[in-house]
Amino acid sequence: MQCNQLVRLIKEWYLHVSEETMAPARMMEFIDKHVKSCDVCREDPLLQRDIEKIRAFILPESKIPKAVRSQQNGPTPEISPEVSPDDETVEEAAEKQQPTAAGQDSDAAEGPAGN
Repeated sequence: MQCNQLVRLIKEWYLHVSEETMAPARMMEFIDKHVKSCDVCREDPLLQRDIEKIRAFILPESKIPKAVRSQQNGPTPEISPEVSPDDETVEEAAEKQQPTAAGQDSDAAEGPAGN
């Protein structure tokens, strides 16, 4: 970073963030605003790289835009396990149990009536 004013401001803003009197996202907004208005910052070729390092350090994972997080982390694995054609579904298992239960109910109903 070549801009001494930006370095001073970042230190000052970071103190506010660490004291929880400023939101980290707000600090990044102030940095972006300063960079747009400062001639020294606009001419610094490595500044964007430095700002991205600060952004990664300052912002919690949940505040990084979802599109950026998905690019960084790659594809997410499936949550549900794959079901093979041989596996029973919940409905199929329930259907197998119902005739047995119905048969027991009808036998139970016939038992007392038959006596």
